Amino acid sequence: MTQHSSLAHNSPLGIIAGEGQFPLLVVQGARRLGRPVAAIAFKDHTRPEISMLVDHVVWLRLGQLNKILVFFKKHQITEIVFAGGINKPRAFDLRPDLRAAKLLFQLQSKNDNSLLHGVVSLMEREGFTPVSALKFVPSLRAPAGVLTKREPTKQEKADIEFGWPLAKEIGRMDIGQCVVVRKEMVVAVEAIEGTNETIQRAGRLGGRGCVIVKTFKPGQEEHVDQPAVGLETIRTMIQAGATCLAVEADQSLFFDRQQAIDIANEAKICIVGYHADLAL
Repeated sequence: MTQHSSLAHNSPLGIIAGEGQFPLLVVQGARRLGRPVAAIAFKDHTRPEISMLVDHVVWLRLGQLNKILVFFKKHQITEIVFAGGINKPRAFDLRPDLRAAKLLFQLQSKNDNSLLHGVVSLMEREGFTPVSALKFVPSLRAPAGVLTKREPTKQEKADIEFGWPLAKEIGRMDIGQCVVVRKEMVVAVEAIEGTNETIQRAGRLGGRGCVIVKTFKPGQEEHVDQPAVGLETIRTMIQAGATCLAVEADQSLFFDRQQAIDIANEAKICIVGYHADLAL
């Protein structure tokens, strides 16, 4: 082992913690590997219990970019992890400091990919190395193949194959990660509202039998913003009458997987870990 890799392994890990359980799981995974953790947490976004799990934490508002840099440098952070999303409607209340305002001014677009790429590039210029959160929670990676007892029907297969390139194109345009299809017609497209609200809208518009297709955006910062599904996705599908979920294998996060699959089996929902080379 080189001196540099040994240092990285034993040095404190910095985490920029968004919403939900994901940051907490990453912290726990890092601690199991013997890494001390320093966390950036955001008021009204990050779960408060993160304070109990990390060695150092600072609570900031969105947009306080310079304080993030100062905090990480103070605690001698070299590697950083982004974990957990930010509620996009609430992010409209962003109040950037001078450092963040300069970054925003330089960006051509304020969509996810552009913002994330800008932040990651800045972090790298400041001497930090972004690493994938999956390094600390590899069990969250969505596996390939049919994950439920029920396989997709002929129509669901056709809907997945129809929706997949559309979802990729919508992702390439940095609109969203998810499309909902029924009988090879697009019922709903995800934008700022998030996947669950997209599914609910699709249920109202398309009725029972919709297929959810969720993919990794082409050009997306893979160590920052992986697509994610979980228990709430399946519960929302049940409410909306959706019958099949195709999520990109290996590139996606699947939270509470076994519990989600159990509920899907009870509801006769099919879940597929899909990629373009997979034969259904």
